[in-house]
This record gives sequence, C-alpha cells and structure tokens, in this order.
Amino acid sequence: MAITYKVLGNLNPAATTATTLYTVPAATSAVVSTINVCNQDTGAATFRIATRPAGASLSASHYIAYNTTVPAQDSIALTLGITLAATDVITVYASTATLSFLAFGSEIT
Repeated sequence: MAITYKVLGNLNPAATTATTLYTVPAATSAVVSTINVCNQDTGAATFRIATRPAGASLSASHYIAYNTTVPAQDSIALTLGITLAATDVITVYASTATLSFLAFGSEIT
C-alpha cells in the first residue's frame, strides 16, 4: 500500500455552477485533510462543498458546507479528514467567480 501526499485539486470555478474539484481515481482511496476556500474579491461571497459517493447525482444529503460566507479578501481553511473511496467526487459551488478552492490530502493505492 502506497500513500502519496499531494494537492488533490485546485479550481477557480464559474459562478453559480456546481463543479468537480476532485474525483478519486480507480483502485485508489483518498483522505482529504484540508479544503481551503479563498475569496479574491472586495465583497463577501458564499460557497458550497459536497461529497458524492461513486459520483452520485448531487443531493441535499451530500453537503458538508452550504452557502457558507467567506469575507472579502479572506480565506477559510476547513480541516476535515474526509475519507473517500474510488470514484467518489468532491463538488464545489461559488456565488461569484472570485473564489478559489484547494484540496490537500493523500491518495492510497
């Protein structure tokens, strides 16, 4: 069993669009230690983060953050320890195109 520590995903998504931040590769599991959300605008913004087992359609039960506010020109680091299986997906959503998302963790093969 090999463990690789890495940046699992980084993304600056379009506004108001649910977008994949990270998908666990086949024959792999992952632990997401931290997700950082950075607001690069002069006004507050909101975000959503969801985990979708096996790439399931997004539903209310998948959200770990929903319409959470990030102050202007600030960031939020969520240290979570999310465990994911092969083909699980992290989906993000931003109220504006000025948010960026970074996921840090490890892949286990």
